[in-house]
Amino acid sequence: MTTRLEHNVDDTRYEIYHDDVLAGYADYAEREDPKVRDFHHTMTFPEFRGRGVAAEVVKYGLDDSRDHGYQIIPTCWYVEKYIAENPEYADLVP
Repeated sequence: MTTRLEHNVDDTRYEIYHDDVLAGYADYAEREDPKVRDFHHTMTFPEFRGRGVAAEVVKYGLDDSRDHGYQIIPTCWYVEKYIAENPEYADLVP
């Protein structure tokens, strides 16, 4: 199985594909001043649940946000949990 992660800027979300099928995504709302992304929803489609899809797409979104100088508001419960379990991302939360 091949995995592909993409930043869909037009739809303000990070997407994960397994074998070219959309498996899940993490939505965000963005502000430029200050540079903040509010991650408000993470979705894994039922047929892909239990495979770590949400963790992969959230990690990708957090890494990309950091690389571009954004802070994170973890409105989504899953993003909040991911950051709590991975303290290396705690510095992204204002």
